Amino acid sequence: MKRPIEKRSPSGVFDHLALALTTVGVGYIPGAPGTYGSAVGVAVWWAASPLILFYIPQGWRSAAVGVLLTAFCLVGIAAADRAIAFFGNADPSEAVVDEVMGQLITFAFVPFAVSWPVVLAGFLLFRLFDIWKPFPIDAMQDLEGGLGVCIDDIVAGVYAGICLAIGYAVYTAF
Repeated sequence: MKRPIEKRSPSGVFDHLALALTTVGVGYIPGAPGTYGSAVGVAVWWAASPLILFYIPQGWRSAAVGVLLTAFCLVGIAAADRAIAFFGNADPSEAVVDEVMGQLITFAFVPFAVSWPVVLAGFLLFRLFDIWKPFPIDAMQDLEGGLGVCIDDIVAGVYAGICLAIGYAVYTAF
């Protein structure tokens, strides 16, 4: 059980940056902020793919993506940790940086130059695992702070990525 969070207003540039990163511009849209955050993750992946393919030599791509994704997750966890006080909630629905993380992790399991049906499958698989929360994802939400906000989506991204990689391997084998 997470402890209650005392709500406070952001003050200073780092608070506002944390709030902006945590909501990624779509966290306040009513309806399905998690789905909107996942769509942002797809857009980031779609925009970054040609840049990575063009600027990073083939032998370095996996390492570069791993480093960038790890750095993004660490910064996102820190931002979520700082921003939860602005919402007065231990896991606010406005915090969607975790969905972006999970979506990007999902796509780290397949090559960059995949077709839109594979991208759609990755999006749907991540949303499935994010909503369903099979073991141990649901229990991980009980962790405190930014890690508790993000870890369930990180693991959902791994689950979805494994399923997507298997599906992609079968798809390309035939």
